[in-house]
Amino acid sequence: MLGRDAYRAWTTITLRWADADRYGHVNNTVYYQWFDDAVNVWLIAAGLLDLRGDGPIGLVVETGCRFAKPIDFPGAVEIGLAVEHAGTSSARYRLGVFLPDESDGVAEGHFVHVYVDRTTRRPQPLSPAWRARLETISLGER
Repeated sequence: MLGRDAYRAWTTITLRWADADRYGHVNNTVYYQWFDDAVNVWLIAAGLLDLRGDGPIGLVVETGCRFAKPIDFPGAVEIGLAVEHAGTSSARYRLGVFLPDESDGVAEGHFVHVYVDRTTRRPQPLSPAWRARLETISLGER
């Protein structure tokens, strides 16, 4: 698993009672919600995603997660985000889940968006402005 220094942007999420499963730890499906939140929070803050605008939107075409240890309610997690690759009309994001003040991640995943026209839902090439913003959180950047 990648350490904290591999991630370029961070989102803190407070755990909810409903996040825990019958075994008392956060259900695996919740991690995917966190990934979705972290990517979209960053896109909005970076000025790339306007929920009421007319620019492209990202459709999730692939996700994956590897778990290292369970997380129990209550508490919070910090989600690290970096871009692994930007394609013609897609971006692959690397995400890490960390407990506050811990250097080792509890999970690591990826999330792939294909960016499409809002109306036609057809892939749309990433603009130079999008590429420049994505590069600011690229794993190749320090």
